[in-house]
Amino acid sequence: MNSEATILIVEDEAKIRRMLRLFLEQEGLVVIEAEEGQPALELLKEQPVDLVILDLMMPGLDGWTTCRKIRERSDLPILMLTARGEESDRVLGFELGADDYVVKPFSPREIVLRVKALLRRRGTGAAGNGAIASLRPSEAALQFPGLILYPEGRKVVVEGHSLSLTPLEYDLLLFLVQNAGRVLTRDLLLDRVWGYDYGGDSRTVDTHVRRLRDKLSRLSPQVAAYVSTVRGLGYKFEVEP
Repeated sequence: MNSEATILIVEDEAKIRRMLRLFLEQEGLVVIEAEEGQPALELLKEQPVDLVILDLMMPGLDGWTTCRKIRERSDLPILMLTARGEESDRVLGFELGADDYVVKPFSPREIVLRVKALLRRRGTGAAGNGAIASLRPSEAALQFPGLILYPEGRKVVVEGHSLSLTPLEYDLLLFLVQNAGRVLTRDLLLDRVWGYDYGGDSRTVDTHVRRLRDKLSRLSPQVAAYVSTVRGLGYKFEVEP
């Protein structure tokens, strides 16, 4: 993790902003703040930011809309904060492009842990052999018909076109590719791709896989079909002969 990474906290409650700032700065992170969505979007235009902590229930431009607008122009990791823990809210947040989701009240130490995991993901590739490959740096390109992954630059090319993925979507695809032909359970994906003790349920994986396949399908339905669902078990990356 980059000790000088900049975190943007978008939260209308000053008490929560102060608490998060205290714990994040203790980890050597730079913290900037915004009380609402629109000022946050302006800050993102003005200075580099490595991760956004985004409250959903804000006056003015709410978190849902802010998240969507950030995703339209950036793949920055987004950690959502909300007092609403319904599954439908989590799914909507992930559909809009959030990378993680924490329900209030929360432990600030949990936020720090999740921020660290998201920052590591943003700067770490994957490779390896063995029974189950784990995410770790690699330089070799991974090539399949219509699909090339460049782990060193975290780049994906589908049918000659660059594919824009969030850091989590990229790591999810890379982990599936590195374990091609193996059935990967949802719990295993949470453990190896999310990279920490995730507090949500395994259906989060379904949402992210669906979003990944949607993006692949826009460029190539054939490549999207490489990621298949194994009913009752999980997912598998497999290229048919």
